[in-house]
Amino acid sequence: MIRTLILSLALGIALASPATAQKLSLGALSNYLNSFQTAAGEFTQVNADGTISTGTIFIKRPGRVRFEYNPPDNSLVMAGGGQVAVFDSKSNTGPEQFPLKQTPLNLILQKNVDLTRARMVVGHSSDGKSTTVVAQDPERPELGTIQLVFTSNPTELRQWVITDGGGERTTVILGQLEKGVSLGSRMFNIPHETAARSR
Repeated sequence: MIRTLILSLALGIALASPATAQKLSLGALSNYLNSFQTAAGEFTQVNADGTISTGTIFIKRPGRVRFEYNPPDNSLVMAGGGQVAVFDSKSNTGPEQFPLKQTPLNLILQKNVDLTRARMVVGHSSDGKSTTVVAQDPERPELGTIQLVFTSNPTELRQWVITDGGGERTTVILGQLEKGVSLGSRMFNIPHETAARSR
């Protein structure tokens, strides 16, 4: 009940926009995602088990993202060098790693995002306030989907829901993204982060 209430409130804030907003085209949404290389902002994450985390996200396209979680979590998820690394604050071992291409998040971290690509988008709808796109890797649909929610006037990415190959869903609700920020490469360097945490 509490989880549903918090999520409903967060979505209500994140998706607030004029009721007359029309469905944005896939081309317009692709242009929006390609319009910036770097961005940073706050996020709220609803995990598959119902727990809620908050933190700051840093995006540096192509192929790099960093999720810094707020205390008491202190976990870190980052992508760089074609890999995703999950640093668990409760573990003293190295991070769990897997290829970025094995997550649907890779679809929006590509150098050139093209949502009009054949068989990539499997859902495209509007509720009059926001436009929702469901995308998958057309070559590997078994890896899952990413559901992207955009508002218009101006166009902004407000939320995504990743459904992995096992059916588990993780929702990330974005605050206002500041685009064009300066982000150093070390922020996305997995070996550097691993070494720093082992000291």
